[in-house]
Amino acid sequence: MSTIVITGGKVITMDPANPAADAVAVRDGRVLAVGREPEVLAAAGPGAEVVLAGGRSVLPGFIDPHNHLLSTAESLVAVDARYPGVGSARDLVARIAAEAARTPAGQWIRAYGMDDAKFPGGRPTRRQLDEATTDHPVIVYHVSGHQAVVNSAALAWRGIGEDVADPAGGAFVRDESGRLTGMVLDSAMELLLPVAVDIGCHGPNFHVDLPREQLRSWLEMSAEPYLKAGVTTVCDPQVSRRELEIYRSAWDAGTLPVRTVVMPLSHMLDELTSIGLAGPFGDDRLRFGAMKFYCDGTLLGGTAMFDEPYGDGFTGTLYHRPEELVDLVRRAASAGWQVGVHTQGDRAMGYTLDALKAAVAVSGDDARPRIEHCGHPTPAQVREFASLGVIPVNQPNFLYDSGTDFVRRLGDRRAHRLQPMREELDSGLRPVLSSDSFVSSLRPMETVSNAVRRRTREGGPIGAEQAVTLEEALRAHTVDAAYALRMEDVIGSLAPGKLADVVVLDADVRSLPADELSGVDAWLTMLGGRIAYRSGRAASEV
Repeated sequence: MSTIVITGGKVITMDPANPAADAVAVRDGRVLAVGREPEVLAAAGPGAEVVLAGGRSVLPGFIDPHNHLLSTAESLVAVDARYPGVGSARDLVARIAAEAARTPAGQWIRAYGMDDAKFPGGRPTRRQLDEATTDHPVIVYHVSGHQAVVNSAALAWRGIGEDVADPAGGAFVRDESGRLTGMVLDSAMELLLPVAVDIGCHGPNFHVDLPREQLRSWLEMSAEPYLKAGVTTVCDPQVSRRELEIYRSAWDAGTLPVRTVVMPLSHMLDELTSIGLAGPFGDDRLRFGAMKFYCDGTLLGGTAMFDEPYGDGFTGTLYHRPEELVDLVRRAASAGWQVGVHTQGDRAMGYTLDALKAAVAVSGDDARPRIEHCGHPTPAQVREFASLGVIPVNQPNFLYDSGTDFVRRLGDRRAHRLQPMREELDSGLRPVLSSDSFVSSLRPMETVSNAVRRRTREGGPIGAEQAVTLEEALRAHTVDAAYALRMEDVIGSLAPGKLADVVVLDADVRSLPADELSGVDAWLTMLGGRIAYRSGRAASEV
């Protein structure tokens, strides 16, 4: 592999031992030298390829520690139901009808990203979707991924009638007359979808049964948007046998689009324990990380569990009884797993803290427990995080996308404390930034912008006192994200010997106003020392 020198840029190394640099050299897949241009060119030697960055920012490749890679790939080829393109039930019906017109009868129609909190009149119903088609089973995923609305054909396909019982950890929404509306919440999705695996009540089941060749093809097609955004590593926070088979297949073929860390879902705990497997395990391209657990439901969809109900009387949903969660998490930690627990509401946060205390007690001093989303911890709970070494995994895109809805549903007191990243940093924690794609945009600079700005889509403030600096946000999406994955020794900063994952952004981000950060993408992305994306050229052409 040839030597490449990137120079003429504004290098942000994320390495405290070498913060000032204007050139980076890579060779044989690793960083060779970082520093001033003359020294770096000398280290590279004659014949090196020189890339002139033109004053742009040069950073370690972005690491997204909570990104549903395969599901994002699926969403990219499905019907787009995201706001503002779909802002009402009428818009949704029109999109589904258009898709039905070009889809053979009997085939499933899938749509992603519906945000019915913004719909005049509220949630759509199966009767409205029936207006689009009765010849196709239809499923429209809520933006949170925890809910879906289906048409009558989908219910009939699964043999679900009016007498269906609500499963533990989920519900079938009914109207005033007790009839099914077509909306299903959390674990009820398990009974509705043509799923590839049975995960029980361990989370929302979006592991759809689709041909492996199709999934693999979609995964490989996702390389372009990820590399264009500067993403070089992701952690998929909900992996079943289905995802692992596809990732392994792509890894074996050398077509896995980015470095991928998998978090097996907790329904696999006993099976993996029986064979003695625990993360970290694997190589630098595909590896096991932490194990994923669910405590409560979704803040976006009204099933997060708070001490005080919110919205239209939302009382929240738990996937496990509190004592069951403690037992599950303790058993995983005893088997050697780092743990990550999906938690949104303050009451659920208390249950999760009980579980993490049990995990840390058996894991030792470097447990690094993660709280996924970490929606609404109280100040006292943040202080407990510090004593346990908790890693809050934040997604500030939600504050932009749905902040106005949060203020309306939660009230000012609670809404402005969501994802209190400033408080977490000031408490000595290492919170990280992530996208939760397919739920929100996979582009890291949108996430960075929303962490810095703390503004809603409509322009209002959403916890402005919890804003972070640009440097803090970039660190949370690079070296601190690597720490959350236990990979800080190989990725996350530009230092000699580390893997040569480098992104040259298409601007000098330190010179931009905060409002312009979200428009920044990669000008060049390097993965393992290879230029995998260059602006104006497709990834397959590089």
